[in-house]
Amino acid sequence: MHDIVDLESRGVPGVFVASSEFVSGADAQSTALGFPDVARIFVEHPIQDRTDDEMRALAAGVIDSVISEIIS
Repeated sequence: MHDIVDLESRGVPGVFVASSEFVSGADAQSTALGFPDVARIFVEHPIQDRTDDEMRALAAGVIDSVISEIIS
């Protein structure tokens, strides 16, 4: 969250991507850092045991949302 907030504060658009396990933590941290509305997308948890192919499929499933967040 610190990285995306830093980028946003510099005017560089970005999107925070994390697994669904971290929704409440991301909400609390972005609010504490003064950016409660920072763009974020959550993917299915867990991700640590996924294969490379599974990670590619997961990324392919959210890339359009990531792009939409950046250009909106």
